[in-house]
Amino acid sequence: MITAAAQGNGFLSPTGVEIAFVLVGLATLGAAAVTVTTKQLVHAALWLVVALGGVAVEYLLLTAEFIAWVQVLIYLGSVVVLLLFGLMLTKAPIGRSPDADSGNRPVALGVALVAAAALVWVVVDAFRTTWIDLDGPAQGSTKVSGEILFRHWVLPFEALSVLLLAALIGAIVLSRKDTPDAAKATAAPAADAPAADKKGQR
Repeated sequence: MITAAAQGNGFLSPTGVEIAFVLVGLATLGAAAVTVTTKQLVHAALWLVVALGGVAVEYLLLTAEFIAWVQVLIYLGSVVVLLLFGLMLTKAPIGRSPDADSGNRPVALGVALVAAAALVWVVVDAFRTTWIDLDGPAQGSTKVSGEILFRHWVLPFEALSVLLLAALIGAIVLSRKDTPDAAKATAAPAADAPAADKKGQR
């Protein structure tokens, strides 16, 4: 539903909030691009923090304050911290990592463009000419968000929970995986122990 305050708005007469929304969106897009193009894993994680923080600011500008704080608490406070712990546990290199590029950039770019086109089409089809009154009361309240989430989005919510659990288990498995050098280093003292015992008996 188009509000009375938003009927006079248009693309040729943007407000200050709309201009800030576009600028923050461009900064978020740039941070996301650096995240997937840099060859330093730690820098990629830090740029991911900037991208997710930009998304939280976008939610604030859309008066969805509860969703913005959930974005900060869950993604910035949990997912990114879990990612950094995974990098530390797997002893990822701090500097440039040539192995970070798998050579599938054209495929990844194609998938990203298709996903972006699908997302834009869904948003345009859902809102069309509807304008959100950014000067009005907050739209993303806890009650409304909870009703929509647990009434219409229960299955995707549970699927996301399983995905995060799988990521956590994968990080644990990777951190406990022994490298060949480490296996040889641990096997060498065990092999030398019988020889030492024989020398002691002599």
